[in-house]
Amino acid sequence: MIPFELHGVPREQISYGAQKVTDGLQAAGYQAYVVGGAVRDLLLKRIPKDFDVATDATPEEVRRVFRRSRIIGRRFRLVHVMFGEEVVEVSTFRSMIEAEDAQTDEHGRLLRDNQFGDREQDAARRDFTANALFYDPSTQEIFDYHNGYADTRKHLLRMIGDPLVRYREDPVRMVRAVRLSAKLGMQIDAATAAPIAGMKNLLDNVPQSRLLDEVLKMLLSGHSVECIQQLRKMNLHHGLLPLLDVILEQPMGEKFVMLALRNTDERLSQDKTVSPAFLFAALLWHEVLAAWNLRVQQGERPVGAMHEAMDEVLARQKEQLAIPHRHDAVMKEIWLLQQRFEQRAGQRTFRLLEQPRFRAGFDFLLLRCASGEVDQELGLWWDEFQDASAERQAEMLQPEQAGDKKRRRKPRKKPQAAAAEVTAA
Repeated sequence: MIPFELHGVPREQISYGAQKVTDGLQAAGYQAYVVGGAVRDLLLKRIPKDFDVATDATPEEVRRVFRRSRIIGRRFRLVHVMFGEEVVEVSTFRSMIEAEDAQTDEHGRLLRDNQFGDREQDAARRDFTANALFYDPSTQEIFDYHNGYADTRKHLLRMIGDPLVRYREDPVRMVRAVRLSAKLGMQIDAATAAPIAGMKNLLDNVPQSRLLDEVLKMLLSGHSVECIQQLRKMNLHHGLLPLLDVILEQPMGEKFVMLALRNTDERLSQDKTVSPAFLFAALLWHEVLAAWNLRVQQGERPVGAMHEAMDEVLARQKEQLAIPHRHDAVMKEIWLLQQRFEQRAGQRTFRLLEQPRFRAGFDFLLLRCASGEVDQELGLWWDEFQDASAERQAEMLQPEQAGDKKRRRKPRKKPQAAAAEVTAA
């Protein structure tokens, strides 16, 4: 037990909802603690994104204590307790499963991990020592079973138990180690890092939904550049995203992706919204561009070739990491707009301004300009044109090429109107 006088994390730094949950459960006779990343972040002088609570109460018992709550999950049931916009996730202590009782696949990955236990068992089944700390808001004490407090103070990320066994139980822990070390500026313990190179193929057996969730956490962590660099350093990037596999071979592509990631990190640091679809569009753009160029060189028409290239890249990506279909349409719109930015003549220019995805497409264009893929002048032109007066816009428009002009035919007159003209004549 680590007293407040030593760790210095006051109750006031715990969110309102987490305090109400722990106070309510303790008043009802249960144990309840703030756990995991929130305690770790507070010790690192960071602001936690959310606060999770662990208790010895079952989900049904938690539900009876808090009226505004709901039980979720099938593999392991959790309770979400609502306090306005804040949602506190409450889990029941889980136990470690003995090797002879564990249900695993042929690679050692745990298939079932849903037995209730006590606080000590719950700490043992967590992944890293820094995530196995229990904070009691009522006493302001921290309970530490695996030297997580000392490791956090030393900025050391260390696996609980045998890393070989723990990675086989859940291969995603390898990716999580990379993400947390990059995000928190923590060094991965040597024994924790050593097995990764020889076990990375286990990621092939992880459900795509879980892998996608971890990739999104990396990309939207606010430290995506560091995460990608760490992935590449540990040779874990292969298979997650096709572009990450070929990025080293495409200097232009690498510069473009790093600009997109830095832009994302900057927006998150300013509490601005970030679109996962935009980010995936950036990560896959040079794959699309390469497939499109190849088809055009083979004689296909540019527009049709672009549609085929987009479908080809997305299909290949979904075999490795299934990006949700809801992002496909947005990604395709952003990619298709890039060709239209080259056209700066006639009514097509004004129609482009009216497109719902114009702003996203324009931001994408600016990244292409900054990476040197297209001339900076194109981005500057559109930057001025979209906010210019009607007179200035007319001055800026380039003359249409003769081959591009559509023949303007006079509208065919209705027979009645034609007869009336003849009669009048």
